[in-house]
Amino acid sequence: MIKRIDPIYRLTRLLSRSSLWPLFAVRREGAHHLPETGGFVLLPKHQRWEDIPLLALACPRPLYYVAKTELFRTDVKRRIVTALGGIPLDRQRPMSSRDHLRSMKGVLSSGEGIVVFPEGTYYPGRMGSGRIGVVRMLLSRVEGPFIPVGIRYDRGSWRTRVHIRFGKGLFGPSKSVPVDFAGRLMREIATLSGLDRP
Repeated sequence: MIKRIDPIYRLTRLLSRSSLWPLFAVRREGAHHLPETGGFVLLPKHQRWEDIPLLALACPRPLYYVAKTELFRTDVKRRIVTALGGIPLDRQRPMSSRDHLRSMKGVLSSGEGIVVFPEGTYYPGRMGSGRIGVVRMLLSRVEGPFIPVGIRYDRGSWRTRVHIRFGKGLFGPSKSVPVDFAGRLMREIATLSGLDRP
């Protein structure tokens, strides 16, 4: 199983806080929806690359992140991203990532949180249609909770205001309608982000 190196994660989190504070004012809502113990899956809106460190700062528990395989191609990148809790996923061929899907299940079973950006890439100011294949595969393997997260950026006078809203955790259907459930999650993410769902 992929294992995050917590001292490196904590140090990176501290450096992120000090470097991002002058630029962003983060407002967190709905943190009470996050379970105090046990595994969970966060499904955030993806506006820009800063979503990743800002979400880590807003979440009271350490996280693992599902990341595109391109970030793991060199040995140095792979070591760094894995140490920070990165789990590779081939977005073009998700079934080729079966071993990493097993790692995700192991991470959740050990009581950790995983971040999956269901849009797959940045969609600033609007909702993408969502590449929900990995969510559907997780639905077939884990019970959840699946927690939608809204992220919105508003230009301030000298710092950009960032609203991060954690929604109520949802539990996937045991056998049927995973597509409908994934669609419901995308609608929740859009609502929490103050955006229209396409």
